[in-house]
Amino acid sequence: MGVVFDIQRCSYHDGPGIRTAVFLKGCNLRCLWCHNPESFEREPQIELLPALCVGCGACEGVCPNGVHSLSEGVHRIAPSVCTRCGLCIDACPSHALRIAGREMTADDVIAIVIRDRAYYESSGGGVTFTGGEPLCQPAFLLELLTKCREAGISTAVETNGCVSKETLLSLLPFIDLVLLDLKADNDLEMRAWTGGDFMLWRQTLDLIEVSRGSVVLRLPIIPTFNDSQTHIRFAADLKRRYRCIRSIELLPYHTIGNTKWTGIGLDIPLKDLPPADADHAAIWNRWLEDALHTDE
Repeated sequence: MGVVFDIQRCSYHDGPGIRTAVFLKGCNLRCLWCHNPESFEREPQIELLPALCVGCGACEGVCPNGVHSLSEGVHRIAPSVCTRCGLCIDACPSHALRIAGREMTADDVIAIVIRDRAYYESSGGGVTFTGGEPLCQPAFLLELLTKCREAGISTAVETNGCVSKETLLSLLPFIDLVLLDLKADNDLEMRAWTGGDFMLWRQTLDLIEVSRGSVVLRLPIIPTFNDSQTHIRFAADLKRRYRCIRSIELLPYHTIGNTKWTGIGLDIPLKDLPPADADHAAIWNRWLEDALHTDE
């Protein structure tokens, strides 16, 4: 059994072609800009959808553990005392509560993935396992990858790269494409912003190179953190040095996930940081194009 918190069919942003994105729960990092904070913990958890809450207090009235509190029109939750009994979810008239994450077997997941086989074949797509950090569930991920290989479905895995050598090597033979996130280009900033280990990230890239794997380097660009020409040039230099890197994608910062932080009872780390606009994105893309076409 594994824990999955979402499955999105007909995805166009998680690898080539038309794909099904399978989101596995659990993550070893705590990125300040994370847009899926409900993936942090491995276990299913209560989640509030603030936009749907009408402030009626029905959940507070039925909860035996004091998970919910409403004061001055603000609905707060304390997920640490939640036993996932489901009483509040049943009582909510506006469907503003749910359990984020559910246990599934590999066969359960593949049964959904395989429905769109015709779209994968016609578009060069497949399935992408993401999260969270999917390598935090290595045995489950291996079974999923194996079943996809048996079914002839192309696989991609998105990872933060801060994973053990043993885990990575056990999975790489079954992965057609690695979507490798580059969040910082040095250990000091990597630890401060994400809790990750940059040397471990470099080890991951080196192992993929030696294993003759394929990588799309993905850069979440966060204003005031890593939105520098130096950072983007670093990525371009990696592409010149590593044959495994097929391309680089820039992912401009957005705030779509902010309400998810409060929805699971956490403060928003970057609540005052506005999303990147089209002008910023254009500048970053120009920096990347210039860096890729500069001979050093």
